[in-house]
Parts: sequence; structure tokens; C-alpha cells
Amino acid sequence: MGNEPLVLRAATPSDAGAVADVYLASRQRFLPYAPLAHGDADVRRWIAKVLIPGTDVTVALLDGEIVGLMALSRDDDAGWIDQLYLHPEATGQGIGGRLVERAKARLGSPIRLYTFQPNEGARRFYERHGFEAIGFGDGSQNEERCPDVLYEWRL
Repeated sequence: MGNEPLVLRAATPSDAGAVADVYLASRQRFLPYAPLAHGDADVRRWIAKVLIPGTDVTVALLDGEIVGLMALSRDDDAGWIDQLYLHPEATGQGIGGRLVERAKARLGSPIRLYTFQPNEGARRFYERHGFEAIGFGDGSQNEERCPDVLYEWRL
């Protein structure tokens, strides 16, 4: 990977399979302590029928292959990074940082997101990009029942 420049673009319905592959591979590798509450087939269906058509999803491509995804939304109080996942083989190349910069440009300030408390790599990543922890949960509010942390970025 890496011979062609990184491309960030809006996800299309035909990307659903590759987006699901990245999501599932990333979850399996980096979040073994927070197993998915739904089976792979349900996750693939959710990505194809709900996530891509219903939210602002960006895909990251290297050498024409989808290696990352980010889903954004907005409520009355803030913009949200709802999903941000990279294929395990695509980490450490600045792709996540490019996706966060795209989120900042598209959503403005403030931006919020949740990650799991045990996910030290993600927590360091978001803190490097200016996010601050503003709340801690016991996991009772997420499907995985894993303690989480709410982050926020402000200008």
C-alpha cells in the first residue's frame, strides 16, 4: 500500500462491502474487549442499508482500495464523529489524522465522539488532535457494555 496518494471521497452504495470489511477487521484487531453486539451479517446489512445511505460517510483509499471510513453527523449542540476506523494494515500512515482534519473542516466546532476507555491507542490519537475528555461512562449506554469516554474538540 501507499504508491498512490491518499484519496478521501464520499462513500457510495457500492462501497458497502469494502467499508464493512474495514470496520470488521478493525474492530476485531483493536477492540477485542468490546465484542460487537451484532453478527457480521447484521453489521454488513447496517452499513449498506443505514450507515452509508443515512449519514455523511467518507472513505479513505490507498492504491484504489478502501482502507478507512469515517461517519459524521450533527445535532443541535455539536458535530459528531460517529465512526472512524482504519484497516489494521493502514494505521500509522497519517490517514486517521487526515480524516479528523476533514471532520473539523466539515463540522466546525465543537465536535464530539465516544471511544472505549480501554482503547488507549484511540485515546492518544484523539488527544493528539486536540480532543479533550469531558465525560466517562460505565458502558450501560452502549451496546457493547464497555466503559466509554466522551471527547470534545473546540476551536
